[in-house]
Amino acid sequence: MAKKQKVKTPALYKLLGPVLAIPTGIVVKKVADQAWVAVRGTPPPKNPDVPGVSWGDALAWAAVSGVLVAFGRLFAARSAAKAYTALTGKYPVGANADSAA
Repeated sequence: MAKKQKVKTPALYKLLGPVLAIPTGIVVKKVADQAWVAVRGTPPPKNPDVPGVSWGDALAWAAVSGVLVAFGRLFAARSAAKAYTALTGKYPVGANADSAA
């Protein structure tokens, strides 16, 4: 069985990830908090151990925040690849190494 060669991801692409992920994370957190308050009228249950937080609220917040965080990560990763491609003219090597596509 042939051994897979490890592909080195470009440093610029590695730098673009956090540069885009940090502000995206901040925006996602604010949007999630504001959406929860708009729908529920109360602050989100950030700590499920606090007395008075129901299982339903804790699970709903986990689902909402999980989906939004996953979306934020996807947005940041795709934006980093797009920015790298715009700057260098080629798709970053190793950026999609684990994908089945």
